[in-house]
Amino acid sequence: MSLNRSLKVSAKLTGKRSVMKRDERIAKMVADKKFDEKKGALGIPKTLVGKA
Repeated sequence: MSLNRSLKVSAKLTGKRSVMKRDERIAKMVADKKFDEKKGALGIPKTLVGKA
């Protein structure tokens, strides 16, 4: 069964993300030594995606 053409185009319309996902934020905070494992992953600050 094939996909409708209108469904294939929607994947190309996604724009750039302005904020990282939780696992990406944690990885960046660990690299910057700002993440404390005792506090956990909930409530961590938003991290903007760097411009290319």
